Amino acid sequence: MNSSSMKVIANTGPGRLEWMDQPMPQPCAGQVRVRTLAVGICATDLRMIAGWTRTGFPSVPGHEWVGVVDAVGPGSHDELLGRKCVADNVLSDGGEVGFEHGGGYGAYFLSETANVRLLPEGLPITPLALIEPLAVCVRGWKRLHTQAHGPMLIIGDGPIGLLMIMVARHYGIESITMLGGRQARLSLVNDLGANQCLNYHTLGSDPVAAMRRQVGQEFSAVVEASGSVLGTEIALQLAARDGRVLLIGDYDNNRAGFAWNHLLHRELTLIGSNASAGAWDEAVALATQIRLPLERLVTHRLPARQFNQGIELTRRKDSGAIKVVLEWDGHFPPV
Repeated sequence: MNSSSMKVIANTGPGRLEWMDQPMPQPCAGQVRVRTLAVGICATDLRMIAGWTRTGFPSVPGHEWVGVVDAVGPGSHDELLGRKCVADNVLSDGGEVGFEHGGGYGAYFLSETANVRLLPEGLPITPLALIEPLAVCVRGWKRLHTQAHGPMLIIGDGPIGLLMIMVARHYGIESITMLGGRQARLSLVNDLGANQCLNYHTLGSDPVAAMRRQVGQEFSAVVEASGSVLGTEIALQLAARDGRVLLIGDYDNNRAGFAWNHLLHRELTLIGSNASAGAWDEAVALATQIRLPLERLVTHRLPARQFNQGIELTRRKDSGAIKVVLEWDGHFPPV
């Protein structure tokens, strides 16, 4: 590689990633160039890599990143140079870093100056790649707008569900129940702040009835983070009268059927939340000042060149992976 090119992990076709050279991006006015330090592998990346209509080929994924400002465009702020950062991925043209625009699967990529959030020095780098999914959770929390302090049910033991435990506990929810399906992850949830956890694989053919017997209560707030039809149905059935239900999973083209009169008669509030707009400052503060234990979710750290292993770990349900992070430099202190 020379100064006019860079290494990227490019999605060059359905299900295909390649280690290759691309031209070094040059920032224009209002832009910064970021050198990637670490990037998380997200389930959405797997969908993108498999092939979808949103992005073509080649494309460079990576929306869960932490980096350092490497160059600034004309008229931009020179004081940003050399500073570690994250940034809102949605750019002014409506596209997103890691989707329509190259992301952290590249050694370098472009963002916009106005989107940059600087990070303090001295913190372990790798866990800060989780600020993006944390911002997704913070936005969801704001939209949930619950005035109650419990009890809360969180459905789905993926990174979003686990991060929501941290967020809910931080903001005063005293009783949190987690429903998931991977025992290795469920063994972690009490340390993150949940009071109890249930494995849906043990609930039999009628999980709602089984949960009512085991938990003995309904929930004033329910967070559905599994992205499954079953999860949405359980959420609606176990929400208490006048309860609030937040849908924050990725449901693809799935559809859920439920009795509309149940929603009506129980006077439930059904809320959708997507992405992270308006939540970045709070997410950065939670990660760097409050120091939520993001490192507990980083189960695998790999050099960027080992991307194929990272993708396989993320894809396999029996791998034990919660969050796999690719490190572009590899000189970070232990998480």
